[in-house]
Amino acid sequence: MMPDNAALNAALRTADLEALADGATVDVLVIGGGITGAGIALDAATRGLRVVCVDKQDLAFGTSRWSSKLVHGGLRYLATGNVGIARRSAVERGILMTRNAPHLVRAMPQLVPLLGSMRRRERALVRTGFLAGDALRRLAGTPPTVLPRSRRVSAAHAAELTPTVRRDGLDGGLLAYDGQLIDDARLVTAVARTAAQHGATILTYVAASQATGDTVRLTDQFSGESFDVTARAVINATGVWAADIDAALRLRPSRGTHLVFDAAAFGNPTAALTVPIPGELNRFVFAMPEQLGRVYLGLTDEEAPGPIPDVPQPTSAEISFLLDTVNTALGTALSTADVRGAYAGLRPLIDTGEGRTADVSRNHAVVESETGVLSVIGGKLTEYRHMAEDVLDRAVRLRALPATPCRTRNMPLIGAPENPGSDVALTADLPASLVLRYGQEAANVLAAATCERPAEPVAQGIDVIRAEFEYAVSHEGALTADDIVDRRTRIGLVAQDRDRVLDVAREFATHE
Repeated sequence: MMPDNAALNAALRTADLEALADGATVDVLVIGGGITGAGIALDAATRGLRVVCVDKQDLAFGTSRWSSKLVHGGLRYLATGNVGIARRSAVERGILMTRNAPHLVRAMPQLVPLLGSMRRRERALVRTGFLAGDALRRLAGTPPTVLPRSRRVSAAHAAELTPTVRRDGLDGGLLAYDGQLIDDARLVTAVARTAAQHGATILTYVAASQATGDTVRLTDQFSGESFDVTARAVINATGVWAADIDAALRLRPSRGTHLVFDAAAFGNPTAALTVPIPGELNRFVFAMPEQLGRVYLGLTDEEAPGPIPDVPQPTSAEISFLLDTVNTALGTALSTADVRGAYAGLRPLIDTGEGRTADVSRNHAVVESETGVLSVIGGKLTEYRHMAEDVLDRAVRLRALPATPCRTRNMPLIGAPENPGSDVALTADLPASLVLRYGQEAANVLAAATCERPAEPVAQGIDVIRAEFEYAVSHEGALTADDIVDRRTRIGLVAQDRDRVLDVAREFATHE
């Protein structure tokens, strides 16, 4: 069974809060439990530092759960001349796919259909881009057995991969591959739990305020109790909310919206239908096959000024844009009646003061406030490990922290085959969906179950079992029913499915 130090749950949270309130020593306090904050906690813990990571909500509550579930190789940034971020993205993608999380990130085929409306020059640009992507993959050292080379395919093969593609005038397709996450929120949970496995303290529903370079006030969101914590370094990794911690920061959020469909609406595709956006260079709309029998269609890049909402909402204009664009490549048009759900996330872009948000650099920056708080802003999910290494290197230098060099490049996460946390062997009778979500840890989910009917689906037609709900609470830090339904599983992306499983989730939740 998995060692207790890799299990996040309510009992451990209570003990950790009590230890902190009693004055436990801390080297690094990280504010923010998204992919960046969790990545920093893992980096710090594996360098031998005493680290606490807090979030006022749940793990992956913000932007980290609203992505396209892709680990991009950086091709788009190469097209705009940003060779540095393109190369880093390709390198980090390869690290995730071969070392950190091969159980969570797999090759996703992307098909650009060659339709009559696509001019020769546009076809040449896409093909050139795909060849450049192949070069990036080779440069990053990612083998073709992990990410196959791009190629042209026949019309018949294109229709086999994406069955609802327009057949009239179809002249085959261009096929390339990128990394796809089974789920972004699952990656955050795996990173946070691996950090805990190495000694990090991970605390959700704990708000941080009055942050300086060495002190933070923490407030338990359930009890309302507050206390101050002293740390040798305080790091702000709150993404689009970074200015709440350091008011001098200037961010320019942009909204990325996705629509959720039953996979049957796209003929149960095995590749992502990739449709060029008219009038744009190297920007596409993707219809991506996902877990739970769904397809996600995305994405937009729209300015999102004003107050930052806890849960951003798609606009009707964005929904129409996505439908109109994908319909140019479909034999039968989709409408809003086919949409089962929708979600939107805000990119934490650095405000450069000019241009469209689609053209704003996805680079990150590490900024020290007047009070000494270190903030990491900007960046993208694919580069979370590199960002964590960068900000920790800075903290180690500035605060003379007693740290060893970064180890995360070769660090297998919980569920990866090389992680020592799972000692229950995988067997052929395990549900395929369970192995896809948990990797080497899948057998632990059932072995650790104490609930009745652990292998029973939580609702008819949904391939999540009751043991997964229990495991979310006993091992993955879920405290509320919302945590279980909306973040540890992604059932909540479809409101009707969410309603069907919420009472089951409440059976397992420890807080409401």
